[in-house]
Parts: sequence; structure tokens; C-alpha cells
Amino acid sequence: MRSTLERALEKRKPFSDSDTTAFRWIDGDGDGFPNIEVEQLGEHFLISTRDPYSPGSVNLLVNHFYSSIYTRVLDSKEKSSPSHFSGSRIEQPFVVLENGVCLEVSLQSGYSQGVFLDQRDNRQRLRNLLKPGLTLLNTFAYTGAFSVFGSLAGAETTTLDLSQPYLDWAKRNFRLNELDPESHHFVKGDTFHWLKRFAKQGRRFDAIVLDPPTFSRDTKGKVFRVQKDFGRLIELAERCLAPNGIMLACTNCRQIDESAFIRGIRESLTRRAKLEAAPMPLDFTAPPYLKSIWIET
Repeated sequence: MRSTLERALEKRKPFSDSDTTAFRWIDGDGDGFPNIEVEQLGEHFLISTRDPYSPGSVNLLVNHFYSSIYTRVLDSKEKSSPSHFSGSRIEQPFVVLENGVCLEVSLQSGYSQGVFLDQRDNRQRLRNLLKPGLTLLNTFAYTGAFSVFGSLAGAETTTLDLSQPYLDWAKRNFRLNELDPESHHFVKGDTFHWLKRFAKQGRRFDAIVLDPPTFSRDTKGKVFRVQKDFGRLIELAERCLAPNGIMLACTNCRQIDESAFIRGIRESLTRRAKLEAAPMPLDFTAPPYLKSIWIET
């Protein structure tokens, strides 16, 4: 078991010399630790488990990943915040680095800590694609990490989310990177509603990020399901896309395979487009669940 851990740690060596301090050390089956994930968040560690799990494996990991350790149960019906396990308690939000970009993280924010690590490479690619003078629409934006990366590239960003607390969090992420939120746009509301409104207003964006939850319900009780509604989302977003624009379409729904996801996107587009699937980051070694499709029109 110890040799299995050593092999997993060896794979993550590139991060030890990088300007990224938030990544996954252990990725379940991909590293020989079924039902266990270990993530580093700055100087702290989060161990996520599924039942049943091996107490021996967890003890081995705890003995290696010292400092502050928090734990949570994956796929639990209770989407509660991680529980303190050992080391010092972390009561306040703190900052992690991703490719040199500052992002606020919290262990008291519920099931998700403020940044989805599996989108790291997509955020950096977006930053590389954008340039000053272009516009970005980040839908289902959560804490606005894609918007921060777009803004650092010089783009004018619009951050759209149903939650005002998350929009406020996004603004804090802007300030952490010496970006002025007042120079960008933050919109509270339903993505479907605002895509229709933007299209009617004639607003067009050079880049659009579509990374919705697998399931959600808006303030009026209307349900969104990826399997049923993603095609409609693509149709509405395309109406807001500028000529020669790009879109990033993502889903972590395990019930949709990549080929079916690509097929659904292509059937929903009216323009000719190049579609390219992006792999998950190298620290995610288990069978991939995140489907990321770059769309160039």
C-alpha cells in the first residue's frame, strides 16, 4: 500500500515546483485507492471518501498528509461542509493559487469549496485564447474562476449566476488578482432567461462558457437536467456568440458518454464548427467523468 502511495505522489511531482497550490494527490481507482480522494488546498488537505472504504488506507494517508485535514463523504445526501479531522481548525476562507492566479477557498461553504479543480486546464486554455478587446460570457459561473482568467487575459467579462453570494465571491476573486469588478459585469439570474434576453438585445460575446450543474432548479421551480436540456442551452448560447467565436461546453454527468455529448452539441449547432474534446488534468487519473468540448465557429 505504501508503494502505491509513493507512485501516486511521484505523478504529482510537477506541482511541487509550480505556482499551483490546489490539486488532487489521490484520485481513487486511478491511484490504487478505491473510494478515496485527497486534495491539497493551499496548506490544507481534504480527504473525501465513499462508503465502504478502507480504514487502513485512510490512516496511511492521514499519517502522510499532515497539517490541517478535513474529511467529507462523497455522494452523500447531506451536502454539508467538510468535517475537521486533525491539525488546526480553519475557520476563515483562505487563498490558493492556480497557475499563479489567486482564488478564494472555504471549508465552511458546504459541499463545494469554491473552485472545481478538474477545470484547471480549461481555465488556463481560455486565458491563452482570449486577448484585450474580446468579450467573455461565463454562465452558471459559481465563484467566477473562468471570469477571473478571462479578465487577466484582458477580456471584458460578464459573470452570470443564480446566486448572489456566489457573485459576491466572484468579485472577491477579482480583487484578489488586482482586477476591478466595476470594470466588468455581474448578472444575477437564470442562464436560459438571460441568454434569450442577450440575444434579443443583440449582445454578442467572443467566448461563452457553459458548465451547468447536472441538475438544478431555478427560482420559479423550473428544472434543468443535462441529459434533456443541454441541446437547448447550446441553441440559445449560439445566438449570443459573435462571428468566429468560441464556446466551452462541459458536463460532469456520468450518464452521458463523450461521443453522445459531442453528437448532441453538433446536432444543436446551426453554424459549421470545429469540436475538440479536452482531457482532464493530469492529477485526475481515475476514469474521466468530465466532458469538455471546445467549439470554434
